[in-house]
This record gives sequence, structure tokens and C-alpha cells, in this order.
Amino acid sequence: MGDLQYREGVGIEFPTIEVRFEHLNVEAEALVGSMALPTFLNFGTNLLEELLNSLHLLSSRKKHLNILKDVSGIIKPSRMTLLLGPPSSGKTSLLLALAGKLDSKLKVSGNVTYNGHRMDEFVPQRSAAYISQQDLHMGELTVRETLAFAARCQGVGTRYDMLSELLRREKDANIKPDLDIDTFLKIISDHNKSDFLTCNLQILGLEVCADTVVGDQMIRGISGGQRKRVTTGEMLVGPVNALFMDEISTGLDSSTTFQIVNSLKQFVHILNVTCIISLLQPAPETYNLFDDVILLSEGQIVYQGPREFVLEFFESMGFRCPERKGVADFLQEVTSMKDQQQYWASKEYPYRFVTVKEFSEAFQSFHVGRKRRDDLANPFDKRKSHPAALTTKKYGVNNKELLKACFSREVLLMKRNSFVYITRLAQLVINGLVGSTIFLRTEMHRDSVIDGGIYMGALFFTIINIFFNGMAEFPMTIEKLPVFFKQRDHFIYPGWAYSLPIAILKIFIAFVEVGVWIVITYFLIGLDPDVGR
Repeated sequence: MGDLQYREGVGIEFPTIEVRFEHLNVEAEALVGSMALPTFLNFGTNLLEELLNSLHLLSSRKKHLNILKDVSGIIKPSRMTLLLGPPSSGKTSLLLALAGKLDSKLKVSGNVTYNGHRMDEFVPQRSAAYISQQDLHMGELTVRETLAFAARCQGVGTRYDMLSELLRREKDANIKPDLDIDTFLKIISDHNKSDFLTCNLQILGLEVCADTVVGDQMIRGISGGQRKRVTTGEMLVGPVNALFMDEISTGLDSSTTFQIVNSLKQFVHILNVTCIISLLQPAPETYNLFDDVILLSEGQIVYQGPREFVLEFFESMGFRCPERKGVADFLQEVTSMKDQQQYWASKEYPYRFVTVKEFSEAFQSFHVGRKRRDDLANPFDKRKSHPAALTTKKYGVNNKELLKACFSREVLLMKRNSFVYITRLAQLVINGLVGSTIFLRTEMHRDSVIDGGIYMGALFFTIINIFFNGMAEFPMTIEKLPVFFKQRDHFIYPGWAYSLPIAILKIFIAFVEVGVWIVITYFLIGLDPDVGR
């Protein structure tokens, strides 16, 4: 679709984020082997051991694990960065560290900055989006409704104001912009988000299932690959300027992965977004879409830089990628003790296993590594950071809009689950009729303990029925909790905005159920007909 160079003529600068991480270390104390299994016996044993450890009566059996070891680098805006590495190399931990979402139990040292600003100077959860491997969504909502809710809560940020100013300056300067770019920018800055949603649905290939429910274990919905794309789209609809995507190709075929990455490439290059994507064995055509590559192994960075120089680096180390071998597969295998020897190409020296540490040290003297070191030596000038690049507000819209969005979604979910509430009401009516026949009295005496016991029995029967009739809400509420935790942690909405609509609507349903029960049972049982009672 072109680029934004012609925008410079009117003096409009779009916000960008440069992410730097220096001497980043992530360590953990964890149980290994059978003791790490989540069994009831292990839970009790581990709890007792932690108590004894705190009293210094027993030494800890936890092992010290180095997840990331002194990694440093720069993620540039407007460049697609591919994160590669074998399993357990620390890819997810690196993405979480860059997004500011690491578990508080981990020991973290080093610096992560956005445009020279530390994490405590802005809200990283709103400035960047981490897209995880897990697909957590409300199964009753359609794809369009899921993305619309995320867009409504996250807002459009400053894009609309910037676009309005941009169009005004272009008009004053008699500049005719590129039609494709102009249309795209108008779409992403739409206040109603309707056109933006359509654009994202097309980018992610979800227009064919836009009005299909997402589904879950009990509801038939979209496919696993489509669900993964919904997870990606949920973050793309927000006004973030940095994307950290973890294994977004899970469940997708190579053709679909290529289409998604190609669309993301256009998105990144047009809007100068910072993007790093972790993929598992990408196809050669998908690999070639990226500008930069980060190779991570055993918690250390083996290579970080332009994709064009990665093979040159390994050839300088004596390893060559076969012609019919995908470069991405070669990069993930060349550091492995089991697979490394087959790529040895040097005829001057016999093969010996080259460790990850040796690769990492050799990269420091490679011309790409030297350039990275020089770039890190020059700190980012905070004065060059765009005011709209980093978000200091915790939520995208005001409390009223958040409450309205959550309330509307909860009403929609109740409509989709109307069969449950109709069944509960029918069950209540049947139990009410049965209970009325058990305690059927046209006129009951009120002057003996026995008669009082009958009244108490009728009231107890009422309470038990109302209580157990509401138990159906428990599994439905628990099933939604993972989605709530995900969206709360992304600062899409606060906890009160989620729980308050549920409480209001559920109390209303409880009053309706109690009213129906009283209408059926009150006079049949023979309770006091006085209006004051």
C-alpha cells in the first residue's frame, strides 16, 4: 500500500515505539520432576515444606533455573521481527518481559525501556499488546461481537485527532494523498469502529465467519485456526503501537499463516508499529516476509539483526544451510547437539560441537553484533518520543463507557443463554406446585408448636429451592473467569466494570424467580393473607 513518506510534507509524525532491553536476566526457583505435578499430595507436601523452609528447619528442594541470561537488543518500529528458537529457549519469557507481563514470582534484573522510558513511567499494558498462545473467548459471542467489544473498551486513542489534523494540513497544502493509504488511515481512525472491524476481519481472513459464534468445548463454533486469529484481532483493534505475538501460527496451516503475517506486515509498515512475532517452524515464504530475526537458544541471543545476514554469520562459524533446507528450520537446529554436525561445512577444520555460549560470543564480534552494541551504547533521546506513543491512562475510555460496554455484553450473553433461564423458571414452577400440594392448607392454626413447625418447614423448602435453583449460575460464572482474567490483565476493563453488571442482572433474575415462587405457593400453603404481611 505504499508508505507514509508523503506525510512528512505536512509535518505530521505518527507515534512510534523503540523497545530496548539491556542485560536482561530472568531467573526462577522451581520444583522439577514428580514434585512439580499438581496433585493433592504434592500440594500438601509442598505447603508443609515451604513452612519448614521459612523457619529454616529444612533445605529447599527447588532448583535454580536461568530462563534468560544477559540478553540485550533493540526492537525497531516499522520492522517485522521474527523470534525463533527451539523449545524451552525462553521465547515466551522474553516476550512477556518486553510486554511487562512477567510473573511477579520471577527474579528479573536488567532494563527494558520504551523510547527511553522505564516501565514505571507509563502503562505498558496499554502501550503494547501481548498475544498469548491460549485462545480465551466468550463462546456464545460471534467473531464480530468479540472484536466489537474489545474495540469499544479500548477506544481509538489519538488516531482520530491526528488524522483530522493530517487531512486539514493536506487540504491547505493542496496535497493529493495516495488513495489506498488515505482510505486505510480513515478506516483505522473511525470513531464507531465499524469500518475498522470490517478491515480487521478482512486482514485476518475472518469475514467468512464474522457472524458465527466463537464456540467452546460445549458450543460448536469456528475452527481452531480461526479462533487463533480472533485472539490476534482482539488486540489489533486497540490503539497499541507495539505487538508481541507468541506462537500465533498454532493450529493454522502454512498458507493461512502466510496470509496473516503478510497482512500484519502491511499494518506494521504503514503505521510504523513495533512488532515481534514468535513462530514455530515458519514456511520459507513466511520467513522471507520478516525484516529482522532474533535467534534465542538456552536463554541466550545467538543472533539479532537483519534477516539477510543471518546465514553469513553461521557460515563464518563453519555452518551452512543446505539448498533444500528452510532457513528457519536450519536456525532452530544448528544450535542443537543432536542436529548440529550435519550442517558443518568447513573443510579446513574437523567438526566439534559449538556451544550456544560460543555462538553468542562470536556474534558480538560479527559486524551486525558490533552495530547492535554501538546502537545500545547511544541511549534513546526521550525528547524524540512522540507524546501519543506511550499511554499513561490505565483504560482507553471513561468509566461510564466501560460500564455500558460490559452491561451490553452481559445482556447479550443472557439472551444467548435464555434456554438456561427458561428451564430454571420452569423447574421453579414445577417445584412450587409440588411444594404447595405438600403443605396444602386452606386455613392453618397458629396456636401450637406443631403448626409452627409446618410453617417453618414450608419456609425452609422455599429457601432451599431458591438457593439450589441459583446454583446453575456457578459453572457459567467459573467458565467465564479465564476470559475475565485475560481482559482485566490487558486493562481492557477493571474488575468492578465486569462484576457490577453481572450482580445487577442476577439480582433482578433472583427477584423474578422469588416473585414467581410466591405467587404460586403463598396462598396455597396458607400463609397470612394480610396485606401487611
